[in-house]
Amino acid sequence: MSAILAQPLVHQARHGAVLTLTMARAPVNALDEPLVEALEAALETGCQDSGITVLHLRSGCRAFCAGADLALLAQSIATSQGLDQMLALVARLQRLAARLEAAPLVTLAEIGGAALGGGFELALACDLRIAAHEATLGLPEAGLGLLASAGGTQRLTRLVGPGIAKRLILGAETLDGVSAERLGLVQWTVPRARLAEAARAVAERIAALPRQALGAAKQCIAAALDDARDGFAEEIAHTRRLYQQGPTRDRVAAFLAPRAR
Repeated sequence: MSAILAQPLVHQARHGAVLTLTMARAPVNALDEPLVEALEAALETGCQDSGITVLHLRSGCRAFCAGADLALLAQSIATSQGLDQMLALVARLQRLAARLEAAPLVTLAEIGGAALGGGFELALACDLRIAAHEATLGLPEAGLGLLASAGGTQRLTRLVGPGIAKRLILGAETLDGVSAERLGLVQWTVPRARLAEAARAVAERIAALPRQALGAAKQCIAAALDDARDGFAEEIAHTRRLYQQGPTRDRVAAFLAPRAR
């Protein structure tokens, strides 16, 4: 009798320079160790392949990611061991989010349904977010007497400022896609029926740009938010390196060629 193969928790599909990761832990992509491990492995695939420019993170379920697994949540209040397991998962989520944030490629989260708690923290770690009008986004942990501790308090504050972050976090408020775009939580919002097409278009447009230049731009943007770094000096250093690389030299030469005639 042949063994039944388990379905992957994260499906990978490459289209040109875009690597699409589709989370598939039904019904709502609740976060647990196996799903986080699958996301870590898929992210590493994209980071190690120099031909990948954009990592497009999406869901094959009705939710983008509804946060922590309820069984883990129940264990966390039942025993000290359960709490330790939950904290270990949160620490691992912090590391995954940090890796997403620092990845040498552009990361895009396509949010078609609920992105709550840890699920929204995952999306916040991506460079870009596009959401359906009908999506639900937020960090509602305060309603349970908890904290958005996988980086949510830090990234949301950096993204929209302390005033809006306090409104959303302290009020355990959730937003639809339209309100999320208005407040700066996502960069685009479209009706759900158009979401997949719009997300692909964004991914493909960015994937046509050189990975080296995008990675350098990400590092300089990060430097602007870090008082310990000299972002102006980093701009010069990265520019010097880019001028020495083939893709940049080829693009500059192609740009100049018609003007030299």
